[in-house]
Amino acid sequence: MTLNLKSAGSFFLLSGVMALGLTSFVANNAPKPVTDDAPARKVKDFVIYQDERFYSTFPSIVKKPNGEYLVAFRRAPERRGFGEKGSNHVDPNSYLVAVRSKDGETWTKEPELIYAHAFGGSQDPCLLQLKNGDILCASYGWAFLRPDGMANLKKPYFETSGAVFLGGYLVRSTDGGKNWQGPIYPTHIAPEINLSPLGGVPLPAYNRGALYEGKSGRIYWIVASSDSNSPKKTSNHLIVSDDKGLTWKYASVVAIDDKVLFNEASAYETPKGDIIGFLRTANLDDQACIARSTDGGKSFKWESMGFQGHPMQATRLADNRVLLVYGYRHKPYGIRARILNAECTDYKTAPEIVLREDGGSTDIGYPWSVQLDKKRVLVVYYFNLDNGTRQIAGSILELK
Repeated sequence: MTLNLKSAGSFFLLSGVMALGLTSFVANNAPKPVTDDAPARKVKDFVIYQDERFYSTFPSIVKKPNGEYLVAFRRAPERRGFGEKGSNHVDPNSYLVAVRSKDGETWTKEPELIYAHAFGGSQDPCLLQLKNGDILCASYGWAFLRPDGMANLKKPYFETSGAVFLGGYLVRSTDGGKNWQGPIYPTHIAPEINLSPLGGVPLPAYNRGALYEGKSGRIYWIVASSDSNSPKKTSNHLIVSDDKGLTWKYASVVAIDDKVLFNEASAYETPKGDIIGFLRTANLDDQACIARSTDGGKSFKWESMGFQGHPMQATRLADNRVLLVYGYRHKPYGIRARILNAECTDYKTAPEIVLREDGGSTDIGYPWSVQLDKKRVLVVYYFNLDNGTRQIAGSILELK
């Protein structure tokens, strides 16, 4: 069932880069009109940040304890401004920035710097507001090498567009995002075969997606790895932190398959304590997948959720329902969502909500949400109209 809330107005998949083996399947499921039983009603769409000089993508959002909202995103030069054909998801001048708002609708105009990687471009800032007030921001980087450097790299490594993958890192703020410390490098996980261009050491863990702080204070992060049988094939694994993100340890396999690729993923803990992974895939007709652990993250079982979309992010609502948001990169390009029950078991029957269907190309999506008040939710994402300047946009939903 699809509920059309039509707008009025990529490492993998490493942020859209490692989209290797994706099928060209296009869904034939035109959105249906809004019905009276829709679980939410869209109030408005608006632009949070846009500048024609910059290619702005991959946002995340948190609500701070003082009620202020912080949106982080990746900003890079708009390469068409230099006469190039276009921008992509790997750039030597990409870095992490943020804008702020007190009401979720009016935002600061000039972004403030979160972090610029010392050795290359940074990607996909993923914010996590911790219960103690600290904020974590997970990301990963790419180093752009000259030909003589490329020739001397220790193999295996992952390379695209002249850039070599640096792996993941985190930065941390203890003052509400005014200052950031780091980088913090998470542990290397054994399934990952690729090496860093910096000294040929094993890559630190990485992924794009929401980290989650559980009831116990343990932080769950579902990371990706290039499997030992192929540097182009990725699987998902769980790493955890018990010291607010300062150190990490390997926990378990989340999803691995001989044919299906698993990559960008978001973690979530249900009220009963199940650990959930919402997983992006390739070689599975762009199907969204869910992985569930009923033993605290020691083991997982995964399955298709029965619909297309990626990547996903889950927000617990005030009534314990879960708002699941995701991009839709098939015509009509846009942003979609579902509201699941507290334990996330009704994903195959929960009505699909169409927030936007006016995207100008497949280069859109990566939504993230936060609840504004008991009745309203803000969903942020990156978007383009008519394949124009990439913008950070938002939609406000009114819950029923």
